[in-house]
Amino acid sequence: MRKALAILISAVMLSACADSPKQLIKRADELCRYIPDHELLEKSRDFMTTDFYAVLDTMFYRLPAHEAMDHEWLYYFVTGNGGTIADFTVTGVTKTDATHATANVSVRQKWEDGSFDPDSDIEEHQLSMEKVDGVWLMSDFDGHKQDCINYIANNRKEQALRDAISDYLIKEIGVQYRQGQFCIPTLMIVSAQEISTNQARVWGDFWIWWYNLEGDTLMTVSGGNHSGVMTVISQDGALKVTSFEQTVDGAGNDASARRIFGSHYDIYQNMHSNQDVREAVRREQLGEYVKSHNLKINYYKDFGWDAVKL
Repeated sequence: MRKALAILISAVMLSACADSPKQLIKRADELCRYIPDHELLEKSRDFMTTDFYAVLDTMFYRLPAHEAMDHEWLYYFVTGNGGTIADFTVTGVTKTDATHATANVSVRQKWEDGSFDPDSDIEEHQLSMEKVDGVWLMSDFDGHKQDCINYIANNRKEQALRDAISDYLIKEIGVQYRQGQFCIPTLMIVSAQEISTNQARVWGDFWIWWYNLEGDTLMTVSGGNHSGVMTVISQDGALKVTSFEQTVDGAGNDASARRIFGSHYDIYQNMHSNQDVREAVRREQLGEYVKSHNLKINYYKDFGWDAVKL
């Protein structure tokens, strides 16, 4: 009985020690070193709450890479930025209850030789901590967990819209072309506008492409442009294109584009008339298709042109 009591008292004392201001600051300093900066380290999993790691893992590895990496708010001060090294100090930790605390962190970038830029400002950040099974873990930083959750939701909503548009292009328009093994549209969305709770209009520069696979190369069989505005509705929990007003071919093309795209015309024209932009988007979306379908494809090739590496 006395032995058990001694063990219990010892455990309580160790727990209290781990929650002392000095120990909390030390732990916060350790956690700061596992905040993601351009990549989420696998070993960071052991220093984060399960739900926070899952959110970051989705951002970094379950979405298209260019989507996640476009967001500077996912980058932090651990490895510095633009040739600088981060110099950070945990200035204090405040416990909000027995299992939650917030650490205040001051950060200043310094050059690789250890000197500071006199114009470099000191930034203040906040690290959220949660005690799980007796261990303090990172549960958020600067409130970005909710930012990530919102972004993931928006991304999935946009992907559902893109899937509906692709499905329409393949089934309703792609059948009019000389067909191959794969029909993979290129979508350049100019603007999307909700006009009711279950209906939206989407303006875009859309391209149909049919390919055959030869070795590790997609060989173009046919392709063509279809620009205009689509009406998309939510029906039985799924999105569906119900109409598509296209620009006309020939002499009336520009006039019809101006009418259909309206205030979006300049953005559309910048996309539509720039072959480099079109090919960059095509290459990117083909790469995403290949990756999502686990295909061993490394190139695509139009007739008369060199193969392009994905």
